[in-house]
Amino acid sequence: MSEHNRQSPHFQGWVLLAGLILMAACLRAPVTGVGPLIGMLQQELRMDAATAGLLTTLPLLMFSLGSLFAATLARRWGLGVTIFGALLAVVAGVMLRSAGSVMALFAGTAVIGAGIALGNVLLPSVVKTDFPDRVPMATSLSGIAMGVAGAIASVCVVPLALWFGWQVGLAAIALVPLAALAVWALRAPPEVSPSSVEHTSGAALWRSPLAWQITFFMGFNSLMFYSMASWLPEILAENGFSAVMAGTLHGEMQLASALPGLFLAPVIARFSDQKLMAVAMALLMSAALLGLLSYPGWAALWVAAFGFGSSGCFLLAMMFMAFRTHSPIQAASLSGMAQFLGYLLAATGPTLAGGLHEQWSSWQAPLLAGVGITLLMALCGAMAGRDRKIAVS
Repeated sequence: MSEHNRQSPHFQGWVLLAGLILMAACLRAPVTGVGPLIGMLQQELRMDAATAGLLTTLPLLMFSLGSLFAATLARRWGLGVTIFGALLAVVAGVMLRSAGSVMALFAGTAVIGAGIALGNVLLPSVVKTDFPDRVPMATSLSGIAMGVAGAIASVCVVPLALWFGWQVGLAAIALVPLAALAVWALRAPPEVSPSSVEHTSGAALWRSPLAWQITFFMGFNSLMFYSMASWLPEILAENGFSAVMAGTLHGEMQLASALPGLFLAPVIARFSDQKLMAVAMALLMSAALLGLLSYPGWAALWVAAFGFGSSGCFLLAMMFMAFRTHSPIQAASLSGMAQFLGYLLAATGPTLAGGLHEQWSSWQAPLLAGVGITLLMALCGAMAGRDRKIAVS
């Protein structure tokens, strides 16, 4: 391909779109794909339940810690370079995690978490920078990519592990970030130096009620999603589902999370704000948890509803970070705040859910607690969804 073609606006437009989609596809599957293999990893590596639970808690802690540095790195090195480095970290972490030892498993998981943290925080900035007039469309496509990639990983990882070993099953996830790296290498260099971009003081965000409303809306959603991603196979197994079926339903939850991206953009365009949509998505999660508690035989319906609602809330949180800010850098700062606190909160979810299960010898208490949390989400969404912007300091 000639240099002229690579730099043409039409080609670069497709590169930006493909880069966004592939980047988004890397932000969920490397973590959620581990859930269906927890039982196998415990047996193969002789880990107890508490140690295995760290495999889902550790990435969330890394998401939280990495969120503190993402906006600063983007200002210093530029958006493209920072994301390219994040994708490299994800590839390296996936391969390290698959090396075959407990130490490598946890070290690789930490590296993956650090890479995804940067991508999570900077996704709203990519949308606001590359698609400023199509924020709902770009965010929705990101959600579709996350859901589809997560579903493929959850469905395929168990058969691959059974046929070739768990190392191959986990290593196969590296194909997606490798494809993303190839596309991001084709991006044209930025016309503006990152250091010359004006940005808003982060202190103003921490004093903003709106920023806190967005933070809790996203944090509660992350807490619920990663708790379910961690324990759903065990919940289903306790209700008589086989390991393969539980993995399939785990993948269904991921696939259902792609669906809001298909309709969210045109629906949001019809309203002046996002209050009703945020409340509706949170209440759908509440209904799904109550259904799973009361009628577990209909798990396929409840799992799909939960994945749909959680993804809708996540996409709305991403849109809030673009809609409620004045610049890509302010969006990155808000995203960093929301994801630092949100994932710190989410990191407690799998452990608390597991503790409640052990205390009550049942999944009833964790599911009821989840209903309460999703109702709080609905309240936060009603406030964060109002048509306002965070003040510029």
